[in-house]
Amino acid sequence: MSLGPEHLEYPFRRYGMDHDRYAWSMLSERKPVQWPGGARLAVWVNVGLQFYPLNQQGKPFKVPGGMTMPYPDLRHYSLRDYGNRVGIYRFFKAFDRYGVKPSYAVSTRLAERQPYLMAQLKERGNEILCHGYHQDALHYGGQDAAEEAALVNRAVEGLAQITGRRIRGWLSPARNESANTPDLLKAAGIDWFCDWVNDDMPYHFRTAGGPLIAMPLSTEIEDYFVIGQNLHSEASWVEQVCDACDLLLAEAAGQGGRILALSIHPWLLGQPHRIGKLEQALEYVMGQPGVWSASASEIADAWQAQQQG
Repeated sequence: MSLGPEHLEYPFRRYGMDHDRYAWSMLSERKPVQWPGGARLAVWVNVGLQFYPLNQQGKPFKVPGGMTMPYPDLRHYSLRDYGNRVGIYRFFKAFDRYGVKPSYAVSTRLAERQPYLMAQLKERGNEILCHGYHQDALHYGGQDAAEEAALVNRAVEGLAQITGRRIRGWLSPARNESANTPDLLKAAGIDWFCDWVNDDMPYHFRTAGGPLIAMPLSTEIEDYFVIGQNLHSEASWVEQVCDACDLLLAEAAGQGGRILALSIHPWLLGQPHRIGKLEQALEYVMGQPGVWSASASEIADAWQAQQQG
């Protein structure tokens, strides 16, 4: 049985993108970006501070990094908790030692449960973005739009109330979205999000309420992706981070500023046998000439200011 002609028709089929969410452009042909102080490489260290429920529902799928054994999976639940109770404080020391200005992607449920940790984050003054309500509160295709809107608002408004700050950034649990998620984020007052990993630089992402900035938070050198999923060694992770740093600096010399985005988790790299590898990577990156360590919002603002004209 052959398909009818309607199966070959698609309104957005054209050169470049097959949708209308953002404009097609080659990275090498865009207007060069200049970072503050003449820096060539903006370094964005994004720390995932996550809450994985012990009684996860797994709707519509089991979230990566979550519980994998029969309830109660205390082994994995307590390991994730370790990062928020122990590993994060090793991160603080490493950031201070190497002059890193991180951003923290926080599950709102964690913020509700860990007032001492939130007090520490507020005292340190670094940026806090919303990482959803918790890691099992997923956003997905087919989800009721009103249900998802309530989930977004609960997460963003709750975190804003706890931190006393406007929340500008968003990272979805498991980086999973529905077709409605970007529109709902814009309606909730979010300026930028980092679920899409299809670029090395920011770009404007269209929503019903106006543009969001899509920020390039790489999965490829994320600690959990490299060590936990691909099963590479910690030394290999350091090598990959340093290689990315070198290549991006070289590109920036001729094409304008670039961004090195590191997504890391204290339950993984905050372990005693791994923290030294994080320190090794930070020492290398921050020791390069022309590096600017900044929050995600500072990078987004610097990029946005140069997009007119």
